[in-house]
Amino acid sequence: MVRAKKHLGQHFLKSSETAARIGDALSFQGYKKVLEIGPGMGVLTQHLLARDTELYVVEIDTESVHYLEQNFPKLQGHIVPADFLQLDLSELMQEPFALIGNYPYNISSQIIFKMLDYVDLIPEMAGMFQKEVADRLCAEPGSKTYGILSVLSAVYYEREYLFTVEKEEFSPPPKVRSGVIRFRRKANYRANFNEALLKRIVKAAFNQRRKTLRNALKSLNLPLDGLSDSLLQKRAEQLSYQEFIDLTQSLEQA
Repeated sequence: MVRAKKHLGQHFLKSSETAARIGDALSFQGYKKVLEIGPGMGVLTQHLLARDTELYVVEIDTESVHYLEQNFPKLQGHIVPADFLQLDLSELMQEPFALIGNYPYNISSQIIFKMLDYVDLIPEMAGMFQKEVADRLCAEPGSKTYGILSVLSAVYYEREYLFTVEKEEFSPPPKVRSGVIRFRRKANYRANFNEALLKRIVKAAFNQRRKTLRNALKSLNLPLDGLSDSLLQKRAEQLSYQEFIDLTQSLEQA
């Protein structure tokens, strides 16, 4: 057994049935490799190993690494004892792969930001998040949970909330419920816009989400005068991801 460590945000899933449902969320099509983040004691890992795929696991906890080495001989040479957030994924995987995991709550948003940095390599992602984060990732315009990650992930991926997991299915049980989601990369995810500028605009707009776009974007020193006043009077939560793309393109051409 592996002792759950609070500083690593570890809550080990106990239910093999739930783990199987998470694993089944992946299509296993269009890629040969799968990368699991934070396998812990391998409740999800065992289901992934049963699939026709090449599985790699990233685990920062040395106790978990030892447990996996002793109990999952099929993983020999495929266990990466490292901090996922510090990895160069293009060097590790070198070809398209799916991302999956019971993601540690304390770094789940950072995992998504990193995934977006490697969107060309990651056609699919599935996994479990704190329910609040899962809701935010799949939120639509006008929702209170709609935010930076909602917009940026929707630019590149079709997002789907799959099911909710109760606290009692974990050891130790967390204080909140969890949600399992799936992202599938869009066929036309590479559009003609400045991605760095889009990210700056989205972050600035939501960092002052109570302000209108005209006021929230002032700090970026962009040529806003050429934009329609009706658009600039809107707040960030009122714009769809496509409207943020259109705004970015308009500012590029101004």
